[in-house]
Amino acid sequence: MRIHIATDHAGLEFSTQLQHHLAGEGHELVDHGPLEYDAQDDYPAFCIRAAQAVVRDQEAGIETLGVVFGGSGNGEQIAANKVRGVRAALVWSIATAELAREHNDANVIAIGARQHTFDEAAAFIDRFIATPFSGEERHARRIAQLAAYEIDGSLQPDPRAAGVQADVLAADDSSFDPEAG
Repeated sequence: MRIHIATDHAGLEFSTQLQHHLAGEGHELVDHGPLEYDAQDDYPAFCIRAAQAVVRDQEAGIETLGVVFGGSGNGEQIAANKVRGVRAALVWSIATAELAREHNDANVIAIGARQHTFDEAAAFIDRFIATPFSGEERHARRIAQLAAYEIDGSLQPDPRAAGVQADVLAADDSSFDPEAG
């Protein structure tokens, strides 16, 4: 499997170790940066490029996943999720790694390099790679809803809105005074 990796300064050591680990497992690695330690580097471009490559490869029929690292993994996950077609999950345990693939068909995971030992992170990634998407209808349906929103902003109808005006300002018991600002 091809694995696209990106990080920032906080995950650079993890990234280097991980590349050796995954290559030893027979995976093809593509490193999207950074190339050297810079405490002031910015993760968005690295992570977005890795996420773009995952989508591009998957559209070409290449078996591929992505892994992004940072201090917490939060920003890296957010950056990856800006790419249409990416489902990036923040992983902090074996269970979340497994569920990210099994239920969400995640194609990128984010891990906080400052939150875990290398052995923990490697175990999360190994489980993520080894776990297939379940294909269950309920999970596929939900993923399709996410994709539809990504494409055209469509959402399922809001069941609360059936016959009810959801405008708080229009409620009779509202204390909002538009004249008061």
